[in-house]
Amino acid sequence: MTSAKPVAALEQSLLRRVLSSGDGRRLHLRFRPEVVERYRGMPGAQIIRTRTVGRIAFANRWSIDLGIAETDAGETVLHATLGDLLDRVPDEERDHWIAHLWIEPASTNFLQMKMVAGACIDDGEPEAWT
Repeated sequence: MTSAKPVAALEQSLLRRVLSSGDGRRLHLRFRPEVVERYRGMPGAQIIRTRTVGRIAFANRWSIDLGIAETDAGETVLHATLGDLLDRVPDEERDHWIAHLWIEPASTNFLQMKMVAGACIDDGEPEAWT
């Protein structure tokens, strides 16, 4: 299991850098570990890992580095930067990565609002923020 305090401090530091630079490419996206399975039997694929980092590589084609962490519930989760996904993973592989996105709790209405500029969701009367 990853210690929450050092990870929280690193995540906060990373967010500060992103906000200061205005460049979200350093933000991490999380994926289910099954994302790696696709590449295990592929000719030319090299999959290597330690306890906390890994790489999927195809010589002279593409590669991506991944963080490997464990949740409090003991589940393995992988993470990579948005920039690496944009710059290093070929377009034809992106749907596979999207299909293995680690889904965090989120407001469906808020996500829908952010998908369309100017969208508004009627979610009932305002409530006290407690």
